[in-house]
Formats: sequence, structure tokens, C-alpha cells
Amino acid sequence: MSVAWTRLTILLALVLFGMGAGSDPAVADEIETVTVTSVRPPDPVGNDAFSVINLDSVQLSEADRLDAALEQVPGLSLFRRTTSLSTNPTTQGVSLRDIAPSGAGRALVLLDGLPLNDPFGNWVIWGALPYEDIAGAEIVRGAGAGPYGAGALTGTISLDERSDTNGVSQADASAGSLGTYRAGAAGGTELDAVDLFASAAGQRSNGWIPVSAAQRGPADNHVWLDSGSASLRAQTQLDGMLASARLEYYDQAQGAGLVGAEAKTDGLLGSLTFASATASSNLGWRAQGWFFNSNLANTSVSVAPDRDTTTPADDQYSTPALGLGLNAALVGTAGNLHWEAGTDVRHDDGVSNELYQFTGGAFQSGRKSGGQMFVGGLYGEGALDWENWLLTAGVRGDYWGTSQGHLLQYSLATGVATANDRYRARDGVVPTVRLGARHDFSDGEFLRAAAYAGFRAPSLNELYRPFRVGNNVTDANANLSPEELYGAEAGWGGTIERLTWDATGFFNQLHNAVGNVTIGSVFCGGKPCGTLYQRQNAGDVNAVGAEGDATEALTDTLALRGAFSVTDARFQDNARNLSGKRPAQSPRLVTTGGVVWTPLPDWQFGGDVRWIGAQFEDDLNQYRLGSALVADLRAEWHFRESLSLIGEIDNVADAAVNTGETSFEPNGSPVVSLGAPRTFEIAIAYAN
Repeated sequence: MSVAWTRLTILLALVLFGMGAGSDPAVADEIETVTVTSVRPPDPVGNDAFSVINLDSVQLSEADRLDAALEQVPGLSLFRRTTSLSTNPTTQGVSLRDIAPSGAGRALVLLDGLPLNDPFGNWVIWGALPYEDIAGAEIVRGAGAGPYGAGALTGTISLDERSDTNGVSQADASAGSLGTYRAGAAGGTELDAVDLFASAAGQRSNGWIPVSAAQRGPADNHVWLDSGSASLRAQTQLDGMLASARLEYYDQAQGAGLVGAEAKTDGLLGSLTFASATASSNLGWRAQGWFFNSNLANTSVSVAPDRDTTTPADDQYSTPALGLGLNAALVGTAGNLHWEAGTDVRHDDGVSNELYQFTGGAFQSGRKSGGQMFVGGLYGEGALDWENWLLTAGVRGDYWGTSQGHLLQYSLATGVATANDRYRARDGVVPTVRLGARHDFSDGEFLRAAAYAGFRAPSLNELYRPFRVGNNVTDANANLSPEELYGAEAGWGGTIERLTWDATGFFNQLHNAVGNVTIGSVFCGGKPCGTLYQRQNAGDVNAVGAEGDATEALTDTLALRGAFSVTDARFQDNARNLSGKRPAQSPRLVTTGGVVWTPLPDWQFGGDVRWIGAQFEDDLNQYRLGSALVADLRAEWHFRESLSLIGEIDNVADAAVNTGETSFEPNGSPVVSLGAPRTFEIAIAYAN
């Protein structure tokens, strides 16, 4: 058993014991009950005019990993067709609407206002977010100008932490195929006038070899995982004001599917929040300061032509990064007008330390690359409720600036610098806006329309760090400009009897899209063996699409749900030979469906299906990843009050899901990477 798993097992036991003790009736009688409101930010005043999906804690618990549960929303995806169970941390950035997925991500992820996007690479470590800790998720599709802050380019995923104080709120343990084990718990208690809430979770999986038996060789290995996290929050009321402090630690290691290639990451996050609710006689306000300290170690290898051996290619042994920020908001009401004004700032500082150029049995060179990024903005938004109309408008302005950018390369033998690049500081101001209108009809239907703009500054990783994966090399680009998105949408939805639906059509233009652009070949022994990329502002991407979801309770025991996202995203004329091509990893169509059947009060059966259309691995659209259909089954038996036994089969048909292709193989056929095979799991769960 690994050290990380052992630590998390102990933490989990402490949480279960401590929260259980806190709920002892004899103790509870001696403690004065204090009502503490949620620490989450106020709901944006005009959100009902936009494309919003809400998922509750039950929906989020339908998968072991939070990012997998969020895939119920079509168009929401990581960079590749895999979840964080097997995906390298550097490609766990999340995007919405399949306009142009990115390893850095184009959506902003918040936990009660705290940004969860990594300060160095903008990706999200989903293993740090156990579903037991999360009460719900609000997904807003479309650029998040206004209260959400910079980074909400294609949308925002706003997570709410639980706030229970009556003992263990949720706990579970599971075991399954692929040597997979998982346990998690969350709960709270009251100590005098202080609310305490804690969570802990750990997962271990031996994984699978992501290459088919016909193509794999001794160089191929399992995509194993060992991850854990723990958090603690304390909050209290101070003369009507809420004060809350939260601290979280995560630790994760995983294999990349090749011998010698693996990644390790850990982080410490903290926040301090003060808030006062809106009352009729005064204004409501909220202020939060936070920090995010992360570190990443990542080793990559090159693969022999016969896939018989691997050779170290890069050892990114340390990537310390620190993000610091604050946000503040003032909210108020004047008749039918609801308004919010505020600010948010973020400063990221990070450096990648690595070894490269492996020859003669040892690395010959070292490299340090990194810098600083500052983003800060002011915003205001108002919403007018007038009879059956909602009219909303928001505006913000953001300043961004880079500094201390550098790339130092040196000989390990002599210490002599072979390159010492210092990049000039750059900055700019970007104004953004969002407008929306909604009309509710008496029969339960509604119509809405919106227009918006947003922006994302490139991450430190994109600006300054070159890297190698296998035989492919990607160069950084310190001259990258921020991405901007402009869009408009219209929607129709409602609830009539047992049917609820929402459908949206949209047009988005992603300006100055940052991507890995093919600029040449990598040579091994004088022959092409890989592709040379550079991060560039690859041009504009125009995306026309539609999305929708619907649920219907056919009977008191049978319910159906379905959703779809269709997006035609293509590059426009530019000088990089990408005109008319689809962005890498951008499927045209994604659909999901599900059924829940409750034949008896204590029994529930469910099934889900997800279909992903064809997409391309690369910017030149040379390597096509075919469509994929994955179906899952689930059964749950409530055998005792608050206790359930759950059985699941994922990828029931054992479909071969193509997640990637590598080029320049000797026989001319790319090696295909595959997603998770059919898996089985049984779990016992407690829910208070």
C-alpha cells in the first residue's frame, strides 16, 4: 500500500470518528446551536437569462471522479476523451461547448469563489475535489463577463461545498476491477459557536494499458493512479457577519502508460472569507482572500520504433507555483432592480525545473522556465425584474500583465548557460460585457437571448515552458496574446407537467485562439520520428452550434433524461494553413441519455449512454479519432436507513474508445491510445 494511500486512510478514519463524535446527542445538548449561512458567493443577478445547468449532489455522486460526473453536460470535457482517472495533469483543463478544447482549459472553475485553475498551467486537479465534499454545481455556458472574472472564456463551473453540521453527511467505500479502491467521507459538527466541516477521500487504481494488444510492446505500461485529498473549513458568525476559513491539501501520482513516464502533483489551498447577507435596511457584501500553492513533477520518455524500450526524454522534477488573489462584491436591491459590483485580482508566479537531452545514459542539460502573470478587474452587473421580464447587463474591465519571463538552459557538466532568454514585460486592458433578456410565459415556458464577451490570459506554462511527450516536441511562445471570445445565443425552455426542457442555439467566435501549431518534424538518427509544434495564436475559430437537455418523469417510478451538444467549429483564414479545419479534440456532436427506474421503494436501477462524434488529434486534421459509444449500468439497494449497496458496470459493451494517435510509426500506421475498458465496481454508501 502506498504512503499516500495510507495517509488518506488515516485521515478518512479521523474524519469519520471525529464527525461521528460531534453528532453524539449527549454532546449536542451541551452546545448552543448557531445558525451559519453559506459562504458561497451571491448568485449573479442576471444568470437566468443565460444557458445554465444545475447538478445536485446526487447527480454528482454518479461517478467516482467529479469531472466524469460533470460530463452529463454535453460539450463539457477535458482536453482529451479521458477523465482524470488516466489523464496527465497537464491535460486536465476543462472547456465548454467544444469550441476548441485545450490542455490549459478555457473554463473557470470555482469552489465557493476560490479559483481552482492551477497557477502555473491553468489545468484543474480533479482528484482534489471529492464528490462527497460538493453540494452542487452550476454550469454557465458562454463567456463569463461580469462577476465570474477573467478566465471564464467558454463558461464557468461554480461548485458549492456542503455545509452540514450534524455529523457525517456522506461516506462511501468501493472496490472494483483494475485493482481500483476508493473511500471518501464528508461531514460537520459544531464546537461552541464555530461550525466545522471536513472531507477526505483517496483512490487507488492499477489502471489499464492504453494500447491494443496488437500494437503494444514492452515499452507500454499501465495508466495507474494513486490520489488523495483532505479539507477542513471553520466558520462562525461575528455580529451578523459570517467569517470562514478553509484549508485543503491534495497529493496525486499517476502513470502515463509508458515505462518510465509518470506524473506527481500536490497542492495546498486556503481561503479566508467574510460576508454579510443583504437585508432590507442595508447592502450585502462579501470579501475573500485566497492562496493556491502547487507543485508538479512530470517525466516523459521517447519510444523505440519497435515499442520495445523507452528512453528518458524529460524530467520535470519540480514546478513550484503560487497563486494569490482576492475578490470582493457589493450587492443591493432598489425596487425591482438587483445589482452587484465588485473586483477580483490574481497574481501567479511559477517556474519549471527540468532535465533534458538524455544521451550516454544520463541527462546532459538543465532548464528553468517561468515567470509571473497578474490579472485584475472591476465589474458591475444589474438585473431588472419587470412583470414577466428579466433584463440584465454587466460590464467589466481587466488589466493583464506578464513579467519576469525567462528561459535558462545550461550544461549539467559545466554549468555554462547555452541559452539565457529574458522576455520583456507585456500588458494590456480588455473590456468585456454581457447582456441578456428573458420572458416567462404563463404556461411555464420561457424565451431568452444573450450576447457576451470574455477573455483568458495565457498560462505561464503556455508562455514559457517547452516540453517533449514521446517523440513530439512543443515549443513555448512568450509573445502569446490573450484569447477573446464574442458570442450570442437564444434559448427556449420550460416545464409542462412532468416534462422539463431547455434548448439553446449559439454563435461564438474565439479570437487569437492559443493552440499547438505544427511547424515541422522531430528527427531521430536523421529520420523524422515525431512532430514539432509551437504554441501560437492560431487565428480565429468560428463556432455555430446548439445544445439542449430534457427530463421527463413518465411515471412515478420511471424517469428519462437526455441532452445533446452539436458544434461546428472551424478556423478562419490565416497564415498557418488551418483555414476550414476543425480545432484539435473538438467533436461535432455529443449526446447523453439516461433512465432511472425505481420499481420498489428500496431498489433503484439506472443506465446512461454517451455518444461522442469523431474528432481530430492534431491541428492539421491528419489523425482522425472515430466516434465512440459508451453505456453504463447502475443498481442501488437501500438495505437499511441511510445505507445503500451499489453495483456499477461502466462501458458495458467494452467499447474501444480511441483517445489519441501518435504518428511516425515504422509501418506507417499510428499507434492508437484507448480509454478505459469494461469495469465493475461495488460500493457501500452512507447518506445522512
